[in-house]
Amino acid sequence: MIITKIQNRIVQLDISIFQAMKKMDEEKIKMLFVFDKEEFISILTIGDIQRAIIKKNDLSVEIREIIDTNKVFARSDEDINIIKSQMVKLRAECMPILNNKGRLVNVLFWNDLFLDGTKIDDRKINLPVVIMAGGKGTRLKPLTNVIPKPLVPIGEKTILEEIMNQFEAIGCTEFYMSVNYKYDILEFYLNQLEHKYNISFFKEEKPLGTIGSVSLLKDKINTPFFVSNCDILIDQDLRDVYDYHVENKNDITIITAVKNLQIPYGVIETTTNGVMTGLAEKPEFNYMINTGVYILQPDLIYEIPENEFFHITHLMEKVRTRGGRIGCFPVSENSWRDIGEWGEYLNLLNLK
Repeated sequence: MIITKIQNRIVQLDISIFQAMKKMDEEKIKMLFVFDKEEFISILTIGDIQRAIIKKNDLSVEIREIIDTNKVFARSDEDINIIKSQMVKLRAECMPILNNKGRLVNVLFWNDLFLDGTKIDDRKINLPVVIMAGGKGTRLKPLTNVIPKPLVPIGEKTILEEIMNQFEAIGCTEFYMSVNYKYDILEFYLNQLEHKYNISFFKEEKPLGTIGSVSLLKDKINTPFFVSNCDILIDQDLRDVYDYHVENKNDITIITAVKNLQIPYGVIETTTNGVMTGLAEKPEFNYMINTGVYILQPDLIYEIPENEFFHITHLMEKVRTRGGRIGCFPVSENSWRDIGEWGEYLNLLNLK
């Protein structure tokens, strides 16, 4: 009975970190139950995987190497109110219930116990959010010949509203929007919404790259702040990213997506004179992709030159050169949606 309840979340101890992430993506979940054959070992969360990747564990490593077997679980003879209190304290999506022999006999999910709408995590972080919305959206032409890219619709909302709503959900109320192309249409639309976002628009008079216009915010932001492209959706609790940024004292934190690429051919390695030294059949490679969402320290605004074309990569190199710290917070491949190009945009519409 209990196995049926969690069937789509069960994995074996010998699968790789990458396979665990892929399973989470396929099932659209953030937690797995790990077994060694028939024996329950522990649970594995996306947070466990992210911490393992940050510690430079290879994605091919088996999850037995990163599994935390000291997680807090409940006993079958414990009072339900004690279990609920423990779940609130741990902000746990679920609580495995073990009998006196350590066997898994039940699983209580948050939604099973908290029917009053109590949230797992109600923390608020009121950080400024800068949205880079000045581009022409050339990859979405001819649609962007008519409307600016941030207003491209997703269901009953626009891309921009989806992004801003995610930030508002964690307590962000102060938005700064870098505009240029068709900015008048963008401002008019936002001003007509029943939901009045607290937005300060700032206009670049010429293209200034992916971060150059932020130089216009000098003396306006004095706390860490988010920067987001206007065509990116991230399925990730951004409070966890901020916690990582603060704990590691980063100058910049980049949200990175784990991207898997497979070569659909046999790849041959050679030395001089064309002598073959190796053959790999359809090899796979994993990369960390820049998603276009960041957290920056406020002093970095003063390192961005005024009225000059300046990319975020230029700023990263500047920070690295002076010995600053740039951290990377990983998310799974399907947790990142770049909807600024037709293929991904159409895929997203099909999911709605």
